[in-house]
Amino acid sequence: MTAFQTTHAFSGFSVDSIDAARSFYRDTLGMEVTDNAMGFLELHLPQGGSILIYSKPDHSPASFTILNFPVDDVEAAVDELNARGVVTKIYDDPDLGTDDKGISHASPGTGPDIAWFRDPAGNVLSVLAG
Repeated sequence: MTAFQTTHAFSGFSVDSIDAARSFYRDTLGMEVTDNAMGFLELHLPQGGSILIYSKPDHSPASFTILNFPVDDVEAAVDELNARGVVTKIYDDPDLGTDDKGISHASPGTGPDIAWFRDPAGNVLSVLAG
């Protein structure tokens, strides 16, 4: 047996408000969210595992996508997110080629269709064809 174990590895990210994160991930996105004994949140993933969300007073939003949600139909997922009040047009970058809904339609062989959005702390998430 080795001291370094990988069987229970997990990821985590910071937010500026645990309450806002709890509401967004649980109520807006419909994820299973629990509070742990240390005052952090745990996002429980349907396939197993969890992601830790912790409050950080000097939080700076990640400058990269921290969480990706593979979906069968990006356009339908964006419509549903928009109906829930989630803004998916967060980039106005011609290189991304996003449409009016914020969906970047990839050319064949260059990657999946994808749309990005932010959580209340400004962290970037995405839905992508998967």
